[in-house]
Amino acid sequence: MLNIRKTTFQDLDRVMAIYDIGREYMRANGNMLQWINGYPSRENVIEDINNGESYVVEDESGVHAVFMFMQRKEPTYSYIEDGGWLNDLPYGTIHRIASDGQLRRILDICVEFCEKTTKNLRVDTHADNLPMQRAIKRCGFTYCGVIYMEDGTPRIAFQKTV
Repeated sequence: MLNIRKTTFQDLDRVMAIYDIGREYMRANGNMLQWINGYPSRENVIEDINNGESYVVEDESGVHAVFMFMQRKEPTYSYIEDGGWLNDLPYGTIHRIASDGQLRRILDICVEFCEKTTKNLRVDTHADNLPMQRAIKRCGFTYCGVIYMEDGTPRIAFQKTV
């Protein structure tokens, strides 16, 4: 049986190992530019834990996935080009989702969890992250446009309203 709970500091080593697996998966699938230079870092995860925004997905054998879910405005979403958001209502944002590959359809599981809190979700990903783009579309998100990270790199943005 799957359980989603807030990440604890005791989970840090496992979470970082899952992010390493996620980076390897991206590289193996042609995504060479996302999650570079040690991102997401241990400091990112610690900040997410301190903010109460980091979650893990576990079963009886342990933690298999991690994601960040924030219910505040995402600063990089204030400007969007090549389209527009579906609405301006309060929203939740899913970031930094990764899996160890042991469970299937992790995004689906996370989206279902997040929808219990808000009916308005946003997510973004790199143009080269084709597996994530397929998963995002499978979960019912609509392409909304392009947003830019703090460092100026573009991301494809999606929104789902329930």
